[in-house]
Amino acid sequence: MHPILSRLSRLALYLLAWIPLAALLAYLMAATGGLSRREAISMSLPLCLLYAFVCLSAWYSCRAIPSSRATIGKLLEVHVAAALVASGLWILCAELLAYVFTGMSLYPGLTGRLSRTIPILLGTGVILYLFSVSFYYVLLAVEASQEAEARAMEARVFARDAELRALKAQVNPHFLFNSLNSISALTTSDAAKAREMCVLLGDFLRRTLGLGEKSTIPLEEEMSLIHAFLAVEKIRFGARFRMEENIAKEALAMDVPPLLLQPLVENAFTNGIANLVEGGWVRLDARCQNGALSIIVENSFDPEAPPRRQKNGMGLLNVRQRLEARYGDRASFNVRTEGDRFSVSLTLPAEREGRAT
Repeated sequence: MHPILSRLSRLALYLLAWIPLAALLAYLMAATGGLSRREAISMSLPLCLLYAFVCLSAWYSCRAIPSSRATIGKLLEVHVAAALVASGLWILCAELLAYVFTGMSLYPGLTGRLSRTIPILLGTGVILYLFSVSFYYVLLAVEASQEAEARAMEARVFARDAELRALKAQVNPHFLFNSLNSISALTTSDAAKAREMCVLLGDFLRRTLGLGEKSTIPLEEEMSLIHAFLAVEKIRFGARFRMEENIAKEALAMDVPPLLLQPLVENAFTNGIANLVEGGWVRLDARCQNGALSIIVENSFDPEAPPRRQKNGMGLLNVRQRLEARYGDRASFNVRTEGDRFSVSLTLPAEREGRAT
């Protein structure tokens, strides 16, 4: 739709902009055309109002012939011809208006005196029409730029969503691989525990499938998944681990990406407690402060244990990439070791149902 006609406020501003042009035209008609000031004003106001709507038609010719798809010669040929036609119609309307004023005895002899203003009307009409063409080409360029920016933003959103889905899809296979290895080892030594672990593993996977396409879930629901995961790990490690939780009540309602913490807790087991003969501990802290949700996952580990082939594990890399893809520089991820303590701290916006708190 026409950008000026689409809103009444825009049309009103557009017509107001023609008032100074009408005053300028009246001055030219009086100064060089031999008309009295009153005659010039009476002619210029209705003529400029009429020509304002005539110039609106230039929008459609500009859309039909985009400046990026036509040569300068073609643009000049089309729009100069249109400007001459529009100016010719404007002059005919001026002669008709002068005839009406003369017939009504308002301005006797105006029809004869108007002939001296025809060059003024022709030149002014061409200039105003071509100015309108230039203005509309600028509007079209701005509109095209905004559309390109919107498409680029949409493409970035699709790419980010695809990346998040791919990273999310890595979580379960990684955990499933470790669990199946444990089940395979238990089948020969303790078949009953192997069956129990299969049942608990199935329950955990059922819970994760229930997440569907959710982009975020409350931290309380994420902790429920952690507890289901710990039930599986309890079969693997027995009494060799101790889980400590220190979670502020208000933090439980905050939104986090699904399965964000499970890889961190799993990393604490596979890269920490699994290497300790007497077992160890895992601590999870979460609290809200200064509009951010701060989460720390700590675990004991053996600093003298030989490094694994994948330093820090795939789970940590997955969590870091998911935070960067979803929150950008609004989130942080830090890994630290102090003696026999391994710590992962992350900070993300404190949001509830997509709204900042």
